[in-house]
Amino acid sequence: MTRPRPIRVLIVEDSPSVRKLLEDLLSSAGDIEVVGQARDGQEALRLALELAPDVVLLDLEMPRMDGYTFLRFFHARSRAKVLVLSRHSGRGDVRRALDLGAAAFVPKPNLGGGLDSPDALALVDQVRVLAAEVRGSGRPSPPAPSALRVVLLGASTGGPTAVQQILAALAPDLRLCVVVAQHMPPRFTPAFAERLNRASTFEVSEAKGGELLAPGTCLVAPGGKSIELVRQDTRAAVRLRARSESTRYVPSVDLLFGSAAAVLGASALGVVLTGMGDDGRDGLRELRRAGARTIAEAQTTAVVFGMPKAAIEAGGAEEVLPLPGIIDAIVEYGRGG
Repeated sequence: MTRPRPIRVLIVEDSPSVRKLLEDLLSSAGDIEVVGQARDGQEALRLALELAPDVVLLDLEMPRMDGYTFLRFFHARSRAKVLVLSRHSGRGDVRRALDLGAAAFVPKPNLGGGLDSPDALALVDQVRVLAAEVRGSGRPSPPAPSALRVVLLGASTGGPTAVQQILAALAPDLRLCVVVAQHMPPRFTPAFAERLNRASTFEVSEAKGGELLAPGTCLVAPGGKSIELVRQDTRAAVRLRARSESTRYVPSVDLLFGSAAAVLGASALGVVLTGMGDDGRDGLRELRRAGARTIAEAQTTAVVFGMPKAAIEAGGAEEVLPLPGIIDAIVEYGRGG
């Protein structure tokens, strides 16, 4: 049986020590080959066209030609995926990079924790995901959807009331799409979606699978299944996943958030609301690493503080806000703030 060729990676980073650390990490994965290294965007453009990598790891802050300028020239010339690495970039920088054609963003891993650290493993996994997309397409893949802003709500006990209050506060002119993963049995989610639809100016429906995310809409995960976001051309779409043995909670907040981190990156806002257990803990952390804005509900308004507490303790929550503050943050986010 023919062994698949290694994933070809080009590292673009001005720091020699960071380049060496990244090379050691990727080479240790076994299925990844570092085919070249560049110190700035100008050198990277030349090497990328010569070496035909599957994935380019790109620093944004470099001399001569920075990462943004590289992206402007690169996107139309290569089918490779660009994974942005930066330790200091804020959300605005991440959105700008995604708009210029980057496929995804991850913070620079703290490799002082070793090649088996969570950051290092997450980087390797992201490289594999992007390489699989390149090899499966046969043509340049579009950048992650970024024009539409997507609000992801995860909740359990006490969640229906909180979700309804949030939806009721959203004006129809906000360029937002809302996706809800609420722990609820199958026979209750159709009525839950109908109730939200009556309370909101947004068009709310239970997800059937195949829907494209669109402004002014809200999709509710059906009971007994989970929503996974996937790319469809330049848009984000819904795929429904049945319960599996490895899924403790259905609908799964972790699956929704984790898939959104890969597809939407910084154009998402993830919120863990009231609920029992720890669903959403890992997914919110993935969203934060991808540059998304992340919020956990404060104990003062959460009916059950289990899910928000788990997300906070795991480092996934950028902000901890009571429900009225969450509503204000979502409205501000929809207005471009």
